[in-house]
Amino acid sequence: MQELTPIFEPIFSDNSSGFRPNRNAHQAIRTSQEYINDGCTWVVDIDLEEYFDTVNHDKRMALVAREIKDKRVRRLVRAYLNSGIMMNGVVVDTDRGCPQGGPLSPLLSNIMLNELDKKLEKRNHKFCRSDDNQWYVKSRKAAERVIKSITEFIEGKLKLKVNRIKSAIGRPWDRKFLGFSFYRIDKQIRIRIHPKSIERVKEKIRFITSRSNAWSMQHRYLKLRQLITGWVSYFGIADMKGVTKTLDKWTRRRIRMCYWKQWKKIKTKHVNLVKLGIDKYKAWEFANTRKGYWRISNSPILARTFTNKLFNRLGYLSFTERYAQVTHS
Repeated sequence: MQELTPIFEPIFSDNSSGFRPNRNAHQAIRTSQEYINDGCTWVVDIDLEEYFDTVNHDKRMALVAREIKDKRVRRLVRAYLNSGIMMNGVVVDTDRGCPQGGPLSPLLSNIMLNELDKKLEKRNHKFCRSDDNQWYVKSRKAAERVIKSITEFIEGKLKLKVNRIKSAIGRPWDRKFLGFSFYRIDKQIRIRIHPKSIERVKEKIRFITSRSNAWSMQHRYLKLRQLITGWVSYFGIADMKGVTKTLDKWTRRRIRMCYWKQWKKIKTKHVNLVKLGIDKYKAWEFANTRKGYWRISNSPILARTFTNKLFNRLGYLSFTERYAQVTHS
């Protein structure tokens, strides 16, 4: 990979940003935003079905051979493709596909899809390719022509499969691209986080703050900090001020639920509520409640005692705080 990358990098398209040095998903999103602001308000979204399992070896090796004349290197690449897979302790030969997880796989993937990139550039198409693939046009009719021609090229020329269920045409603000989407405000297209990405991070928070999870609160705060740091760093280019506040409010409620669950006994609840500043009689009354954990987590008493300042002292890094760090860096 280290030796082949400098050879193939110069021939790759500028519209390709997946698994390449000095390129990332943020560049693809910014480019997409420019295309949409230029009037390309229809998107063609094409998904490749089981890409790493269906790549034709001969086709890929022919593309490698265009740039690599050393037969020894080509034999090494072929051996890598034909290395086989382990299934139930038995090695199974592979006559197509590509091993996943190895450092060479992304480069070989880009070599294959570069054929598509070059064809699109010849037709002056506006497109972005990373983990996802999207093409931008100015009308629905043009989008229908593009999806048909690209599908024919991918399946006919590249011998790959297009997932017709996931592939579609639509408006950019209705589609998901690398976890992001777009919206219009003041005649300008802005970046937002797609609802599915928000639901996905909430699922991870649910796991970390699960009542049945026996982790200590210190470990939960550590896992939340790691999750929030990475998530906001990735999605920080989107307009997400309102999203961060909503996620913080919901996450803090999940944490309060964890504390209430861990306190278990009425006496323990009473003692901890008093420590947090609640009147003894009111604390005793609240400690004896029979309401469920999730309902109690949103009660006025817990909301008043577990303040944002207290959460910060306990070790909670909020989405809002992390977003402020990202936007000011």
